[in-house]
Amino acid sequence: MSTSRFAQRLIDWQRWHGRHDLPWQRTREPYPVWLAEIMLQQTQVVTVIPYYERFLGRFPTLASLAAAPVEDVMALWSGLGYYARARNLHRCAQRVMAEHGGEFPRNPVAIAALPGIGRSTANAIAVFCFGAREPILDGNVKRLLCRCLGIKGYPGTPAVESRLWQDGAALLPDTEVDAYIQAQMDLGATICTRSKPHCTDCPVADLCVAYRDKRVTELPTPRPKRAVPEKAMTLLVLCMDSRVLLETRPPAGIWGGLLSLPELPEGEDAAHYCEQQLGLRTGAVVPAPTFTHSLTHFRLEISPLVCEVYIRPQAMEAGLRWLERAELAQVALPAPIRKLLARV
Repeated sequence: MSTSRFAQRLIDWQRWHGRHDLPWQRTREPYPVWLAEIMLQQTQVVTVIPYYERFLGRFPTLASLAAAPVEDVMALWSGLGYYARARNLHRCAQRVMAEHGGEFPRNPVAIAALPGIGRSTANAIAVFCFGAREPILDGNVKRLLCRCLGIKGYPGTPAVESRLWQDGAALLPDTEVDAYIQAQMDLGATICTRSKPHCTDCPVADLCVAYRDKRVTELPTPRPKRAVPEKAMTLLVLCMDSRVLLETRPPAGIWGGLLSLPELPEGEDAAHYCEQQLGLRTGAVVPAPTFTHSLTHFRLEISPLVCEVYIRPQAMEAGLRWLERAELAQVALPAPIRKLLARV
């Protein structure tokens, strides 16, 4: 493939058909670009935009984000999923303030050393903010390169990813790298889509191996199928008047650092557990409908138990909070917990 023809066609296509009005495209400042790149990981643009705008409204500068309590950061992130991103975002802001004087480093390797930033995200920040000449490999770009170059094998394997980095670097133009990188992302998002790609509208269709060999539906090679593990969880919906009891989840693991409903240990009786461990006296325990929630690596079966509390201690253990139902919209809750509370 002619690298110059491939790059120039993408740059020309981007000029007339690419996306130019996304909120984070209005600046070269690294803070908002970095914020967008983190939010866009495994999340669609249409979902990200309102979160991005609310985040910048609440934390307009990196310094304001670094100084904020992590609970406020998690509350704003609530519903966006993959919550480790929010924790790493906060840690990264604090590191930049403490170790780099509040200024993002310009070198991609130094950027990648910050919490929550991998090689592709670091390169994107360096390209869009500092004019670096580096490839990126997000999901859209991997799909585009696998099809255009006819690369077999699942892109998540080290061997295939290593080749994609090499080929991605070899295809870089000498100039207008930012337009070229944006074109790769936009082409993958709008034309070279996972299903039903619009190959007849693609500016590099005649250079594409998959299109030539009628293998577009085969590439990139899908992730090998594996059984999805299942886990079960029983949650206590403890209500007293207009309040509900929430607990802060441990920092590691599912929904780390977010508020959630207390989890009933396996094999425990709900009323006994509430009295002995939480100091609460409850009335009847009423099961609510069980539902399933899919996470990245497993499927979670959630069984809620609704309990009316009529006696509670004056002081609660650390990590437990009684909140009015009107307050729930302002705190960091996992999406399935928010939906569950809205139902019950």
